[in-house]
Amino acid sequence: MLLGLVGVTAAAGGGAYYFIHRPEFGRLPQGARLQKILASPHYFTDHFECLTPVTVMSNEVQEKENRIVATAKFLFGDKSELLPPAPLTTEKTNLLTLNPKSNCAVWMGHSTIYLQLAERKILIDPVFSAYASPIFFINRAFEGSNVYTADDFPTIDILAITHDHWDHLDYPSVIALKPKIKKILCPLGVGEYFEQWGFDVENIVEEDWDTAVDFGAGLQANILPSQHFSGRFTTQNPTEWCAFAFVTPNKKIFCSGDGGYSPHFKDIGKKFGGFDFAFMENGQYNLAWHAIHCLPNETAAASVDIGAKKVVPIHSGKFALARHAWNEPYNDLILASAGKSYELLTPKIGELIPFDEEKKFTIWFN
Repeated sequence: MLLGLVGVTAAAGGGAYYFIHRPEFGRLPQGARLQKILASPHYFTDHFECLTPVTVMSNEVQEKENRIVATAKFLFGDKSELLPPAPLTTEKTNLLTLNPKSNCAVWMGHSTIYLQLAERKILIDPVFSAYASPIFFINRAFEGSNVYTADDFPTIDILAITHDHWDHLDYPSVIALKPKIKKILCPLGVGEYFEQWGFDVENIVEEDWDTAVDFGAGLQANILPSQHFSGRFTTQNPTEWCAFAFVTPNKKIFCSGDGGYSPHFKDIGKKFGGFDFAFMENGQYNLAWHAIHCLPNETAAASVDIGAKKVVPIHSGKFALARHAWNEPYNDLILASAGKSYELLTPKIGELIPFDEEKKFTIWFN
């Protein structure tokens, strides 16, 4: 009996060890990369902090509902409104036949965005897996939302990653795309994952907030602050998180990444003098983590702050990571956008978003 228990315990321990040492979890920054991190003004002893330090989980909300109760509700509570009642309506654009000189974008669900700018192909936060989690039954993609696979992509000039959370840095998607990726753009520390996963360190462009990277031929990428956090397991904030601005002589494109509302949006708007298009986080929010995800009215305010002319909501339409109805972010943002200085665009997953011509989009989420 005792030997049996020892065997079971050893097997469980071995299984747990194998699980947390899977390559998906990555490793903590080390060597020259860690030395570069230590020199950042945003790194404090062993972790990164926002421009204004915030608490990920609100103490006030936690007093009303502790984390265990909240987690139980998320995993086992009523999900009838969290998921679409039918497979999503999509419109798959053939990326391989697009004119390489056209300036355009394709939103692919959640925060995955394909951009063509200055004859470069840019892919942001690709997630094509069935689950946004290391555990197969948590955070399943909505039925019909996984339209693209790695086979659908041309050569990727720049793979841009905003941060290391599972719903933005997806190991299977990255590995499947690996032969097509020329350069990687990411904030401090995130390059450690790619080096561990076998990417050439010379092709990893990894910089701190407020850094401009010149990719030549009229394309500049900017790594910018956001109010969020990082970590793929128990260590919190070991790597940096960011927003991106892609600037050409004719276009300025902003991608918010994940993050709560703060004065940094106005600072970015002043620095760049506004944006032609902005892909703004709008979804998977909750008052318990209000500091690190915008509510729809804050998404609207942030869009005004940065001086966006046209806004595409992201971080929704694919995964239920919060307890709001799956289409609530869209409907609430429509209301919050009334009378604002920008035009709200609502493309379907896979629908082409041209940058150089006008296009109207339908309401596909009701």
